[in-house]
Amino acid sequence: MMKLNSDTKYVQEGTRLIASPILMDPNPIRTAIDVCKHLIMKQIYAVIVSHSALGELSSAAVSYTSGFYHIPVIGISSRDSAFSDKNIHVSFLRTVPPYSHQADVWVEILKHFHYEKVIFIHSSDTDGRSVLGRFQTNAQNLEDDIEIKIESVIELEPGADNYARKLEELKNAQARVYLLYASLNDAKAIFQAAASHNLTESGHVWIVTEQLLRSRDIPQGALGIKLLNADNEKAHINDCLRVLAAALKEMSSEQHIAEAPSNCNETATTWETGRKLFEYIKRQELLNGETGKVVFDESGDRINAEYHVMNIHLGGNIVPVGKYLYSSIKKEMDLSIDDNKISWPGDTNVKPAGFMIPTHLRVLTIEEVPFVFVRRVEDSSDCSGDEEPCPHYNTTDSVTPIVMNCCRGYCIDLLRQLKIKMNFTASLALSPDGQFGSCVTKNGTAGKKEWTGLIAELVNEKAEMIVAPLTITPERAQAIEFSKPFKYQGITILVKTERKDLKFGSFLQPFRGSLWILVMVSVHIVALALYLLDRFSPFGRYRLANMDGTEEDALNLSSAIWFAWGVLLNSGIGEGTPRSFAARVLGIVWAGFAMIIVASYTANLAAFLVLDRPKTILSGIHDNRLRNPAINFNYSTVKGSAVEMYFRRQVELSNMYRVMERMNYDTAQAAIDAVKKGSLGAFIWDSSRLQYEAAQDCDLMTSGELFGRSGYAIGLQKGSPWANEVTLAILEFHESGFMEKLDDKWIINPHRDPTQPPKTCKIDQKVPTTLGLENMHDAFYLIAGGIVGGLVLILIEVFYKKHQLKRQRQLEIARHAADKWRHTVQVSRN
Repeated sequence: MMKLNSDTKYVQEGTRLIASPILMDPNPIRTAIDVCKHLIMKQIYAVIVSHSALGELSSAAVSYTSGFYHIPVIGISSRDSAFSDKNIHVSFLRTVPPYSHQADVWVEILKHFHYEKVIFIHSSDTDGRSVLGRFQTNAQNLEDDIEIKIESVIELEPGADNYARKLEELKNAQARVYLLYASLNDAKAIFQAAASHNLTESGHVWIVTEQLLRSRDIPQGALGIKLLNADNEKAHINDCLRVLAAALKEMSSEQHIAEAPSNCNETATTWETGRKLFEYIKRQELLNGETGKVVFDESGDRINAEYHVMNIHLGGNIVPVGKYLYSSIKKEMDLSIDDNKISWPGDTNVKPAGFMIPTHLRVLTIEEVPFVFVRRVEDSSDCSGDEEPCPHYNTTDSVTPIVMNCCRGYCIDLLRQLKIKMNFTASLALSPDGQFGSCVTKNGTAGKKEWTGLIAELVNEKAEMIVAPLTITPERAQAIEFSKPFKYQGITILVKTERKDLKFGSFLQPFRGSLWILVMVSVHIVALALYLLDRFSPFGRYRLANMDGTEEDALNLSSAIWFAWGVLLNSGIGEGTPRSFAARVLGIVWAGFAMIIVASYTANLAAFLVLDRPKTILSGIHDNRLRNPAINFNYSTVKGSAVEMYFRRQVELSNMYRVMERMNYDTAQAAIDAVKKGSLGAFIWDSSRLQYEAAQDCDLMTSGELFGRSGYAIGLQKGSPWANEVTLAILEFHESGFMEKLDDKWIINPHRDPTQPPKTCKIDQKVPTTLGLENMHDAFYLIAGGIVGGLVLILIEVFYKKHQLKRQRQLEIARHAADKWRHTVQVSRN
């Protein structure tokens, strides 16, 4: 104390600190009385307390008594978690960390050895639960690329005789890293129970707390931590004095320090100076203390405490193998371990894997054509050779299936190949809720988000693997592990084609009706003009050469009409041609007009008939109908799918997401059926599925370019031991061409029924197609109409000719009768 008083860094000039030591009584009641008689009576400003060898009760008595008057108390050996409760120990600080802070070092050790899944075993007391809670908090606050997960938590009752039954369930656990917090009294029974189940042999890792390092039954190869300077009371006292002196000096320069209480019988007033002094002490930071860096958290607990990492060697020797110290360079705690010094269980220097790789996996899938076809059956024995049993369980019962099914498809073939390649067995089941999975806020969870669908089954460890068209998304990648993609694809739009009805007279489409009328009128006007020009021309009538006595008349109206039509339709004209020069000039002009009309008609006819295809009503994702939704046009995707999450993430697509959100379908099949019926205008979904549907149904087609490109991958639990092997297998399948075979079998050339030939549709290409009867049937109808018209006309001509011949005979008879009568009359006159 004299040395401290002479140090102006801690003690202000003119001020002297006085120490009043007393011996702690093992009896907490007598300790409280001693505090009143020997300390408070002397108006102390703070208390530094250790603890008796019999326990922490005496330290608690000092804290209760001093805390009543808000006199700060600094403990140098009390490590129970109860002292962190400021509702009880209102003015208690300590230069030793509580036992729960050992969880900080455990997390760093696990990170060093890359152990991502552990079993947590703790005693069911306050300290045991505090260690668990702090460990869970630290594990959740790790970097995004590091995750430590607790597979199972085993809570042990202190003082129990037999822990074997509790530890028996660990035999089937995947994790082989055990974190143990328990009292020294229970250590023997716990380690004996673990040994009885072979949990302490080679391949297992035990990390224990500081207390258990003193156990004689601790297994060889276990790791533990030991607080530096934990028993050096002198060093702790010196650090406490420096902290107290610095706090008093700082406080005296800023505030008035009132006298401390002097009588335990005076309870009417509260010493506000003590309350403020407690806050000043918490703010102090001793960088080079004798016990290391001394800093307090909000609860007054020491942080940045330094530890040694200890290892149990053969024969029970405890050997330091690492340190957990404050680094002045990094400005944080730093763990360093010499891996070569560690002797692991089984007396080996090879680090255990920390997990057991299961050989039988629970695999989930989901009905999604063409990746998984589902067929309902009565019994699993009804499945054919290319099918796998895939029962459907509900979300609460995973033992009794609701429905028995058989599954086949792209993903089923992939799973079969993975089982052969990686040598494991699997039990396949369908997604309980029929969804891929999304992160949603459920009712009664106070705003906490939870996963649904397939993702939830992996997160909750109800399955080990998902083999389905599961899209890789950033949100899902935070919750589960993905393999390398087994198929790359994107998002596209499925619509129903708008095929034009082929009506009678479709060959008239190249010209509008008004133009056809003008052409028809022009034919007859030109014919009339040709007749008139040829009729009144002085050269319209002439004598033919070398034919004396013969003369040909000018062009009559019937021949003029025949000439005009013949030129227009490029048919034979015959001899009925204009004779005059003026009429022939008009004929040449008419021939040029006819050439233009026929050429234009032919070009447009090719455009209408040869290149006339059914076109989609959408141009792609940027179509105005999607960006600016109309009342008479609707579109959607699937609830809880990666496509929905894609639209949710994209700010520029937020308007589309709001439109789709209220009308999304539960399954892709339901949406596709709605498109077929016409109740849904467009369905936005993965390109693989939509291309398959368009190949199966010629009334459907995909629209626009692919967007939101992503990949389908195998889903696994975080830290799954199968992750690397699945990825390597997928890469090998790509290189060997196996994935291409699956694409060809299930997507490019799909067969719904193996006994039926594949259905083919006309593929929209950039080259002209061949004309068929459906394109040119109107021309044949025209020929048929012409033939029918000709038959009608010939009948009319026949009837007319018969009528004419009959009249001629009547006239001849009448003429003959008249001649005979005239002859008779003449004879009679003679």
